[in-house]
Amino acid sequence: MSEPSGKRLKTNLPICKTHRVFVGSKVKQNLPAVVEESLCGVSTLIMEIAYRLQALGKIFEQDNLALPRVASFFQLQSEREQEQAEAMLQYLNERGGQYCNKDIKRPGSEAVCGLLPALELTLAQWKEEMAVMMELSQLAREHSDPHSASVVKSRFLTPLVPKVKLLGDLLTNARRMGCTADGASGYGEYLIDQLQEELTSSA
Repeated sequence: MSEPSGKRLKTNLPICKTHRVFVGSKVKQNLPAVVEESLCGVSTLIMEIAYRLQALGKIFEQDNLALPRVASFFQLQSEREQEQAEAMLQYLNERGGQYCNKDIKRPGSEAVCGLLPALELTLAQWKEEMAVMMELSQLAREHSDPHSASVVKSRFLTPLVPKVKLLGDLLTNARRMGCTADGASGYGEYLIDQLQEELTSSA
């Protein structure tokens, strides 16, 4: 059963509260308003994640940290998140939906001063992104939009699984090397930067 008109579903999804539905679309078909609003809001969330990863990359380019492979890793992941955001916007456009331009929040990574907290922050945001994608897919199924449910699962949720595993492995190795939250264990971070192949070969 579709959502009653005028009633907003209770959800943890970053729904676009100021969303303006494009009523003149000729291609829109079976795209529930709540799914369109969620796609709009989630795409902004992915952009914010990309911005945060880019900021982390810049932190490790600074001369007081100087971990070039770590910096490249975060920059690469930022670019891939941006690609995902653009892919979601493209899908929204193909379904006849509309994206509402919004301000992107500041990264909130200013206090990061070492590899360990950077990895923990990234793992937390990817796990949050996974939870959001699962909820978005479920929301689409509940509102009789199996196409959106399938696209979200295959295109946006599935690629997050190996990324979360990769971050878990990197965190384990960082702790094994003695990395600390304040970045005091510089030698451990240096070894991770030089020896961790996943920093340059991650999918």
